[in-house]
Amino acid sequence: MLQAMRNKMHGWPSIVLLGVCVFAMSFFGIETYFMSHADSFVAKVGKREISQQDFQRGMNQSRQDLSARLGDKFDPTVFEKPEVKLQVLDGLINQQLLLQANDEWGMRVADQAVRDYIAQIPVFQVNNQFDPTSYRAWLASQRKTPDMFESEIRSSLAVQLLPDAITDSTIATDAQVDGYLNLLTQRRDLRYFLLPRPTQVDNTASDEQIEAYYKAHQADYMNPEQVSVTYIEVNGADLKPDSTPSDEDLKKRYEEEKHRFVQPEQRLVSHILINVPANATPDQQKAALAKAEKIAAELNPGDFAKMAEQDSEDLGSKRQGGDLGWLEKGVTNAAFDSAMFALQKGEISKPILSPDGYHIIWLRDVRSGESKPFDEVRDQLVKEASAADRDREYNDVAGKLSDSTYQNPTSLEPAATALNLPIKSTGLFSRKGGEGLAANPKVIAAAFSDDVLVQGNNSGLIDLGNDHSVVIHVDKHVAAAARPVAEVRTDITKKIIDERVAAAEKKLSDEALARLNKGEAMSAVAAAMGGELKSVSEATRQGSNLPAALLLQAFLLPHPVAGKAQFAAVDMKDGSYALLAVDKVQDGDLSKVPPEQRDALRQQMAQVYGAEATHEMLELLRAKTKIKINNSLM
Repeated sequence: MLQAMRNKMHGWPSIVLLGVCVFAMSFFGIETYFMSHADSFVAKVGKREISQQDFQRGMNQSRQDLSARLGDKFDPTVFEKPEVKLQVLDGLINQQLLLQANDEWGMRVADQAVRDYIAQIPVFQVNNQFDPTSYRAWLASQRKTPDMFESEIRSSLAVQLLPDAITDSTIATDAQVDGYLNLLTQRRDLRYFLLPRPTQVDNTASDEQIEAYYKAHQADYMNPEQVSVTYIEVNGADLKPDSTPSDEDLKKRYEEEKHRFVQPEQRLVSHILINVPANATPDQQKAALAKAEKIAAELNPGDFAKMAEQDSEDLGSKRQGGDLGWLEKGVTNAAFDSAMFALQKGEISKPILSPDGYHIIWLRDVRSGESKPFDEVRDQLVKEASAADRDREYNDVAGKLSDSTYQNPTSLEPAATALNLPIKSTGLFSRKGGEGLAANPKVIAAAFSDDVLVQGNNSGLIDLGNDHSVVIHVDKHVAAAARPVAEVRTDITKKIIDERVAAAEKKLSDEALARLNKGEAMSAVAAAMGGELKSVSEATRQGSNLPAALLLQAFLLPHPVAGKAQFAAVDMKDGSYALLAVDKVQDGDLSKVPPEQRDALRQQMAQVYGAEATHEMLELLRAKTKIKINNSLM
């Protein structure tokens, strides 16, 4: 077409026209380039975005939680279902709604709440007391600063601020508790008999019946799709450094990082806290200060612990007489730090204002900073140097493995030869996983991915955690296939007969129930059908020695009216049926319920009501918040 235009267009008018067209196309093309935009978030809640990284982190956490709960029964393929992904995303959206509500209503996590939470983490405790050295060592191992970790804790606590406030304000009344206890301890007089297994049932199945059942239930008789894979793994634990660092290298490192081995100055502190409410009025601030000044004026070291137990509003320390243990600079907020390090041993401060309220601080003791000698930390330096060398070697080998298997996508052989690593293999496994490496959800997902299974390529480098990674290649693929009829004939025959028996029992139970409802005596019906009539007086929901199906139905039947029993035929869930009668219903005796059981129930009911109220509040927040979901990135 362009050639035809060229043949027909000559002279300067055509040149001008062509120039205008080119200019217009260039202009609008460039504008489109700069204006084009593709959403990079999975969801947007109001003004806050949930990134793909946030969503993937949520998916991984949910996968780990479910795996820990189910163990061997865990099926990683469940997380491939759109409805499960949406469920995880809903949870993340709820978190954002709660955080936005916190901002709107001025709710925040107090610094003291963050410190109390951290102090209660077992890994940071020595002899049931917070140990700053353990805390600092853990932070170093995780490559986190105190501010980074405290921010993480603050975020996790912030999500619970509103639900906790709702639950704390929820009350279960005496009437609600009594109503529940009445149902829980209700007593019922019962009669029942089990129907004997029918004997006049054909216990054979023809070839035609077996074939028809097999075709109708073929999905139940399938061997699942399976694969086996070959793989190359790099495990940091198996890598050995080429050499041990010399004392000269270790001493050089010691001098360069000497600050790490200095125990900072620590102070043994107790305090009394007088809270100042968030968004406090001037009058509230004045009242809190006056209360703190009055307490401070009466204090001396001898009665500080007693006064703390009596007057402190810090629930985390008042039971210990206000004891906060050994603290170092940076563990508390700036105002507290400044006052604490301005005191002399044995002194008690004036009230100090911090974001949490007014603190009265007693400095009980001081432990000056000390530097550990080289000999004392030599083993630690050797371990760190070896770990660093191992990390470098692991990253080098893993990087080369990734590059080589990417450059040679259809085989693991070149990488194995180049890196002198063995090619290992697994047995056959399905999408539900197998043993060893084949039980890892990441490996299963990669093995059944289109790129690896259908296209026949190597997987990417699969990070298994703890400096351990693999690249896999499908070795054998067995498609899903129906099991032969001959292999499942016995099972099908049994199911056909079981269905006949169940149908016959259902018919007998319906006939027996009809006779009972017409007024025939239950003892006569039981005798006629060969069942043994049994009676149970004052059966309860808990503690009655009755089959679960029978007990459940016994408490679902309505109350007898005018002395007339209520009847039901009960499927016992084992292929048999029972006939049941409820003759009498009595309320529970609440006087026998211990006070501690009543209090525990009240708390549980308040939590349930609080959870329901939180759910209703989230629905209201959703209704008034603009939420956009990008399904293509889930």
